Amino acid sequence: MKIVFLDKKTLGDDLDFSKFKEFGEVIFYQSTKKEQTLQRVKDANIVVTNKVVIDKKIIDKSKIELICVAATGMNNIDLEYAKRKNITVKNVASYSTSSVAQLTFGMAFYLINNLKYYDTYTKDSNGWSKSEIFTHFEKTFFDIKDKTWGIIGLGEIGKEVAKIASCFGSNVIYFSTSKKNNNPLYKRVSLEELLTSSDIISIHAPLNKETKNLINSTNLPLLKDNVILLNLGRGGIINEKDLANFMDKKNIKVGLDVLEKEPITSDNPLLRIKNKDNLLLTPHIGWASIQSRKRLLDGIYNNIKNFLGEKQ
Repeated sequence: MKIVFLDKKTLGDDLDFSKFKEFGEVIFYQSTKKEQTLQRVKDANIVVTNKVVIDKKIIDKSKIELICVAATGMNNIDLEYAKRKNITVKNVASYSTSSVAQLTFGMAFYLINNLKYYDTYTKDSNGWSKSEIFTHFEKTFFDIKDKTWGIIGLGEIGKEVAKIASCFGSNVIYFSTSKKNNNPLYKRVSLEELLTSSDIISIHAPLNKETKNLINSTNLPLLKDNVILLNLGRGGIINEKDLANFMDKKNIKVGLDVLEKEPITSDNPLLRIKNKDNLLLTPHIGWASIQSRKRLLDGIYNNIKNFLGEKQ
């Protein structure tokens, strides 16, 4: 049995992969370019991939039996063709819920409380040390208690965010991107109502034909002044060009952990907005707490173990 990890670096160097050796030969590649994929998987029985694409061409020219996706989303796999060829495809669900929720609130509080400004002011030799009073509140901030927190995509992560926001006393509403999610604990509203009434908006939806460019120049003007807009779902849900233009016209604060092209490109319009303090960018780390990555690795291990057990 030959197992190939195509982009081990995306899982981190601080995890123990030794247990996979019990299944047979294991080969690790830190990353894999498109033109390298076929050569690396053609003799593999099991392939583990996070973002490397496994398409019809790769499937036809290899002997893959199991594809383990080191993530929840499986956009990088030709699922229909894999099924036709009797190739099993397994992902790992719900491993990162707490990690993404934690970053959601980290981003929200960073922006709401103007922490970049206050940190800089306090450390500046001409800042707090020169103050005549014990405090300083030049930049206004607010409690999230009694504020409306709108959630786009009430899946596992969205529900966790809703639960935590409720504990802080926020009024939670949500928009179902699938139009099928009816949760009795929270009020379901239209996208227009969510955008117009929310003080904080967080996105936790997958990218698909219903969510591509969901937030764009036609509905961004519906947002309240000083709204906090967070995307921890998928890049492409917010039209980045439209958002950059809008941020130069209206006072909103935005936190993005995901972008349409990752890593970020040097020509991304968000890098050129006027008020950069209103924008917080992180390099798709929401899923990546040490505990989440351990759960993910355990999930991959169990998927392989179960697959091999079923073959016996």
